Amino acid sequence: MGVAIAYAGAGIGLGLAVVGAGLGIGRLAAGTAEGIARQPSAERQIVAATNLALFLLEGVAILAEVFCLLIILLKK
Repeated sequence: MGVAIAYAGAGIGLGLAVVGAGLGIGRLAAGTAEGIARQPSAERQIVAATNLALFLLEGVAILAEVFCLLIILLKK
């Protein structure tokens, strides 16, 4: 029973991490596109500020995936 719960929890956690990261990246990209459309001369600054947030968000998503896989692989 405990192994099945761990697998279910890891699957749900992995799904939520991927969906959350996808929504966050989509919102950041939409905000960036809107900001560049409003202020084309500040494109470099907008893109530079957005890249940091995108990299951090992607890193959190990758860590969540690794933790879920560790739960699955180390649960006996």
